Amino acid sequence: METKEVIYTNTEEIRKRGKKFENKTVSIRGWVWNKRSSGKIRFLIVRDGKGFIQCVIDNPLLYDIFDECTQESTCEVQGILKEDKRSPIGFEILTSNIKLIHKTINYPITPKEHGIDFLLDHRHLWIRSRKQFAILRIRHSVKNFIREYLNKEGFIEFDSPIFTPSACEGTTTLFEVDYFGDKMYLSQSGQLYQEAGALAFEKVYCFGPTFRAEKSKTRRHLIEFWMVEPEVAFATLDDIIQIAENMIFYVIQKVLESNSYELSILERNLDDLRKIVPPFYRITYTEAVELLKSKGFDFNFGDDFGATEETAISESFDKPVVITHYPKSIKPFYMKIDPENPNFVLNMDILAPEGYGEIVGGSQREDNYEILLQRMKEENIPLEEYNWYLDLRKYGSAVHSGFGLGIERFVAWICKLDHVREAIPFPRMLYRYKP
Repeated sequence: METKEVIYTNTEEIRKRGKKFENKTVSIRGWVWNKRSSGKIRFLIVRDGKGFIQCVIDNPLLYDIFDECTQESTCEVQGILKEDKRSPIGFEILTSNIKLIHKTINYPITPKEHGIDFLLDHRHLWIRSRKQFAILRIRHSVKNFIREYLNKEGFIEFDSPIFTPSACEGTTTLFEVDYFGDKMYLSQSGQLYQEAGALAFEKVYCFGPTFRAEKSKTRRHLIEFWMVEPEVAFATLDDIIQIAENMIFYVIQKVLESNSYELSILERNLDDLRKIVPPFYRITYTEAVELLKSKGFDFNFGDDFGATEETAISESFDKPVVITHYPKSIKPFYMKIDPENPNFVLNMDILAPEGYGEIVGGSQREDNYEILLQRMKEENIPLEEYNWYLDLRKYGSAVHSGFGLGIERFVAWICKLDHVREAIPFPRMLYRYKP
């Protein structure tokens, strides 16, 4: 008897090249996501880490094993691949055989509604759900396309240390670590080390986790989050804004192109993302304050914008807005003072539209040794910890600028999430550090 050739494949391959396998016998290995019955026909929805596919069962000999296939049981399904225009991936499997590899009993996350604390307690299982699957695959794409863009533009990845002896974003949000008897801190940002890299290689970036001990519970804050931080020698504030705009545009276009399946799962309005074309809107801090006051905010000039103010500002624009020239008094010592007004610095924040607030922060760096030294003394920065940083202004100093983009906020905006906790596999928040 002739044995039919079995094609071992996955849902991503079927989604992209299903016509190649149509009417052929395929095999999918994965986990039972859901199942249902309609008369004499059974439907098994299988996920395989690449997507979801419906397996149709009309053979009574398979009904018993269908009944054994509980939610999240591991299985292998064989059958004929058929086109189905109603399917999100365009195909379904007419099942000829089911192999139950592992039967799951009493899976805790059922199709009913669960509270957020319950889901976070079971985050190791929650990531298997359809929405989380889509979000985290988009996160992967975002990170991949950021690297792709920067590498194409001549950047090299230049790793910054996680353990640092000094602060970058203020000492009040540092996590202190005992480093064999010495005080060290978890990195708030790789920026200072990227400045060293830029003066060696011109265009560099680091990509990794950063830590802020902020006692904040807003929907935009995590204790541990990921940032990409490009730094460029001979670049002004305007140059770095253009790089950030082009990178954001590039990533969103690539996500629209490659992650349409995941975006459809999230029911994301793609027209809102298609609007994201450079140049972005640009206003100064002073103009942003005027905008807030026109909206009825009682806001003191010289204060920094909080989440509420950022939301109000960003809701006034249909694509990102770049806010520049903040007061010197609320910004770190390393930002270049505006030569036209010494009360302000040459910095920028990029706020995402749809109320998502800041996704990028950056500045032109102070490249003058004497001015930087004076700024550090004014802010009581311990100079002995920053001698190496001051050396960068003594030996081959140059105009340079950089920025940091927070991955979770960026992903939250692209996916239109209510909270950044869903934009990272295992979120670390003020009162949440498990699992």
